[in-house]
Amino acid sequence: MLDKEIEIINKLGLHARAAAKLVSCANSFSSDVFLNRNGQRVNGKSIMGVMMLAANQGSTLHLEIEGSDEQEAMQALISLINERFGEDQ
Repeated sequence: MLDKEIEIINKLGLHARAAAKLVSCANSFSSDVFLNRNGQRVNGKSIMGVMMLAANQGSTLHLEIEGSDEQEAMQALISLINERFGEDQ
């Protein structure tokens, strides 16, 4: 299992479009993906779960990934978040 803390840096936070991109990315891997914020743990492959985190700019998420392609999944999700989900700000 891999785990890492990462900050949401895009201006609008983990809004609907960003959450959809995160879920789509997570679903492209076979590994289990979980996100934690303020004690709330959700399935990273569930749009409803990810939206429930209400993670705005500056929020810290704890990623937990376990499975046969966990390294690739972690790298892809970290890149997506660090690239602001493809948004300008």
